[in-house]
Amino acid sequence: MKRRVPDDAAGARLDRFLASLPEIGARGAAERLLASGAVRVDGAARAKSFKLAGGEEIEFEAPAQDETLVPEEMPLRLAWEDDHLLVVDKPAGIVVHPAPGHSSGTLVHGLLGHAAAGGEDDRPGIVHRLDRDTSGLMVVARSEEAHRRLQALVRRRELDRRYLALVVGRPRSRRGRIEAPIGRDRRDPLRQSLSTDAPRDAITHFEVVELLPRHALLDVRLETGRTHQIRVHLAAIDLPVAGDPVYGRPLELGLERQFLHAARLAFVHPFTGERVDTDSPLPADLAGTLERARDQRAAFAS
Repeated sequence: MKRRVPDDAAGARLDRFLASLPEIGARGAAERLLASGAVRVDGAARAKSFKLAGGEEIEFEAPAQDETLVPEEMPLRLAWEDDHLLVVDKPAGIVVHPAPGHSSGTLVHGLLGHAAAGGEDDRPGIVHRLDRDTSGLMVVARSEEAHRRLQALVRRRELDRRYLALVVGRPRSRRGRIEAPIGRDRRDPLRQSLSTDAPRDAITHFEVVELLPRHALLDVRLETGRTHQIRVHLAAIDLPVAGDPVYGRPLELGLERQFLHAARLAFVHPFTGERVDTDSPLPADLAGTLERARDQRAAFAS
């Protein structure tokens, strides 16, 4: 869909102009379109704060705001559940919630059959996210109150999120803490970066699980949860995630996705005070890749 910016819109921010269009109609919807890279201004991606001059051609994919979410059959492993919330083990290759280009087949569509609820209408129950090609554990709300309380856990940094990441290279220490603000890259709005005009605090902890000849398996803990945080932070210390097509080493060891798996999720239940502690084993594709990385040990020794 294309729209020409009228002259009287000169000086307006891009996100506010998009929100004024009847096809979009809301600031949040406009921001999600921009974040997904589904907007072009004269053929180029722009930040949401980009100031329009008038006369530009804006191309975008209108969100399906009026479509009602319909439950879809989806084989999902539930690692834990009760009346208030559930912990789902997300497979790789599945987008978490509807977005431009993904109006069906998302995790949200599969979760509707498990009474996910609370939060925004187009992403009921979603408290935090995983990238499409990152597998593993997510907590999901089953009511508005559960969603509010789980979000409070996230804000207080009381959601213990642990990932297994296979990185290229060898860490200089057995454990470390990366504190480096990240945000949308100054030159490429589809990437997150330390080089940004909108930095947000970001803290990542890591510990070596296994050293291999050319790789290392890390246990990574998120203290904050910024978009692509682990991938950006590890690349920044010269330990790119194996298979990462954006920040790391695509096709490393034959990988078709980044070697990043949300292996453990723990928190205090916001209603009962019970400790919820869940684990997810490495999926078959990542387990096979890890064995190939280990096999290099024999080849390296010979």
